[in-house]
Amino acid sequence: MSSLSFPPARAVGRGAAWYRGDCHVHSIHSDGELTPEELVVRARAARLDFIATTEHNSAAAPDAWGHLAADDFLILLGEEVTTNTGHWLALGINPGEVVDWNHQVRDGLVGMCLEQVHRAGGLCVAAHPHAPYPSGDFMFPFIGFDVVEAWNGLWTSDRPWNADNEAALAEWGRSLAADLQTGSWRPAMGNSDTHLEGQIGIPHTVVFAEELSTEAVLAGIRAGRSWIAESADVDVSFTANADGRVVGVGERLAARGGQVEVQAAVRGVPAGAVSFHTDRGRVHRGHRLRQRSSGGCPRVSTSAARL
Repeated sequence: MSSLSFPPARAVGRGAAWYRGDCHVHSIHSDGELTPEELVVRARAARLDFIATTEHNSAAAPDAWGHLAADDFLILLGEEVTTNTGHWLALGINPGEVVDWNHQVRDGLVGMCLEQVHRAGGLCVAAHPHAPYPSGDFMFPFIGFDVVEAWNGLWTSDRPWNADNEAALAEWGRSLAADLQTGSWRPAMGNSDTHLEGQIGIPHTVVFAEELSTEAVLAGIRAGRSWIAESADVDVSFTANADGRVVGVGERLAARGGQVEVQAAVRGVPAGAVSFHTDRGRVHRGHRLRQRSSGGCPRVSTSAARL
């Protein structure tokens, strides 16, 4: 196979920047209804910088995606490993590589499959942990997985496949509190699980990456330098400040027992509320957000708290 059969692992991009992408996408090469060409056109229209192709239990088809990558658009290779006891995403695997799906909770084989992805430099993502169909409930423990897909998009068809995002988010939150006690944590991400028209990018993950490449994007997601949005109109900034030491999303701050001031600024959300959560649960609920400007572009709404 020519090297052009698959998309390159690096795009020109904008250097170190925040990039938007949807890492759970299906085409006609598994059970999706759109071609790769249609998916890329719609992803670019949604102002995404990257997508991951994640067909069920199969590698990205040769010659299907390579010609669709561009200097400003990255296509990651992946797979949705679809087992009888839950689905998970293998992101950043090698061209033509397939991760075996024939394992389940009781046989103890999932660890070897996770290691296969990690050897390739990839990420293992627990997908839609509470999806209402056979095999949709994620029954594997989160241990060994790098990320949890805590938010999925809605199905507007007659298929009863809407994931319970609130349950997934709550489960991730409980695991986060436990993980912090060990000095580590498992980030969350949002993906559309696109199969149909109108789904791609709703939601998507916004990640800080040193460059627009598979390695850098996965490194940013792995580090938790990311947040979830349902539109490219939405922008979020978050900082934590302790004695003049300031960090942002996904960075670490040693509080040393002192007071920490956190501040969030949100743009592009017509209505909503800001709240801050720690391993003690919700510790602050800020003011509700309202669209305050004429011309349809909300100004920045800011909420701050001292913890």
